Amino acid sequence: MTFVLQFLPELVLLVGALGLFVVALGESRQKLARAVALVTAFAAIGAAALTLGQHADLFSGAYRVDQFSQLLKLVLAFGFAGILLLSGELPDIRGEVKPEYYLFLTLSVTGLVMLVSCIEIISLVVALELSSFPLYLLVPMRRERAEQKSQMESAIKYIMFGVAANGIMFFGLSYLYGLTGTLHLPEMIVILQPVVHSPLAIAGLGLAFCGLYYKLAVFPFHFWTPDIYQGASNETASLIASLPKVGAVAVLVRFVSLATPDNQTIALLLTGLAIASMFYGNLIALVQKDLKRLLGFSGIAHAGYALMGFVALDTAGYTAALYYIAGYMLMILACFVVICRVSRDGTNVAIEELAGLHRRSPLLALTLLVGLFALAGVPPFVGFMAKLSLLTAALAQGHLALVVVAVINSAIAIYYYLQVIRQAVFGEASPAAAAEPIVLNWPTKVLCVALIAGIVVLGVAPGTVIDTISRSLAFVTSSPATALLGH
Repeated sequence: MTFVLQFLPELVLLVGALGLFVVALGESRQKLARAVALVTAFAAIGAAALTLGQHADLFSGAYRVDQFSQLLKLVLAFGFAGILLLSGELPDIRGEVKPEYYLFLTLSVTGLVMLVSCIEIISLVVALELSSFPLYLLVPMRRERAEQKSQMESAIKYIMFGVAANGIMFFGLSYLYGLTGTLHLPEMIVILQPVVHSPLAIAGLGLAFCGLYYKLAVFPFHFWTPDIYQGASNETASLIASLPKVGAVAVLVRFVSLATPDNQTIALLLTGLAIASMFYGNLIALVQKDLKRLLGFSGIAHAGYALMGFVALDTAGYTAALYYIAGYMLMILACFVVICRVSRDGTNVAIEELAGLHRRSPLLALTLLVGLFALAGVPPFVGFMAKLSLLTAALAQGHLALVVVAVINSAIAIYYYLQVIRQAVFGEASPAAAAEPIVLNWPTKVLCVALIAGIVVLGVAPGTVIDTISRSLAFVTSSPATALLGH
């Protein structure tokens, strides 16, 4: 019974996936599949909340349940529910594959939930692949249109870049195993400390980071991002843009903690990647006309911001990175709610199509404004406090140049975010669009209000969240002996 409670979120998702598999065996069961997925998502939220106080090492020490993992499972469960609510009836997914769509979506989230508890290399690789392969299948499920057939090309790019990044990651992990003789991350931390400055250890860590850079869309593993955002359906893009990034940051914390705070080589590597990601993403986003492509390039820049927390190589930096990526999940979902509801029959949304949104749907306009202002780092939203936390952590370790670059990039980003806001608030809609107000159902209204509230509350009163994340990191950054005493 104890095991069931400790493994409850995963069991709920696995049972939900099994139920969706059975539903998918029949025909014309789209509504039933959606209902099963929604029940699974909300049950996962309850299960994750119920297990927040659990601590255990399962499966011969390969799987750790602690405050860190359970907190992130709660975040992922909320994100899963949000994506299901914004997806509506999946207008741009072929009708005959909608049950399978919900099945693969649930399996991907299951892999991410397992990923944050894995503390052994083999189990981590299995969870990483379980979260990735369903996504590769979700992208080409988009309905084909005469003027839009890019989903197959996007899917191929996604698979090719993913396989390449994972291969590099596995090569780096083999170096770390060769140096330490163990696949268990807590033991690896202890054994690696005396040799962490050696070229082989630095190469192993650098290569091991690559698969996670791909998930985060960090330069130079970013090339897939704008094409996949544009080629995938709006609902699939919302998933790719949010939940995998939370999982990637969580695992990156476990790997970066293998390096000591005085390891300047790792810090320099992360600094270079952060600066390149910020400049590349923000500068290319300036000229985008498609809203999803703009958010794709913006996501590359935000991956650079998140890396600032890892440059510090301390608990304050890791806390800031996790707080930032949790806030980013809310911000990007707020933007995708608007895309999914403004879109005509699931097509992509050009920035100019947002003209007059404040008249057609005031709630959607407010959601978009809050999401974009938060992404731009405008107070009092979570984006401002999250960036401030990252800048403070980096500056405390003496990375002044990186802080200056981040501030400059934040100023660049404000310009293109304001361009979108200008269209939504001050633009005049075409007569045809103005004559068609956007009618929102109650799940969409609830989701919009919840996202706005979350973005504002996390920005105005971040103390509790930051303290909770900081306490949970004690189970990751401490030695195994200390972690057991913490239990």
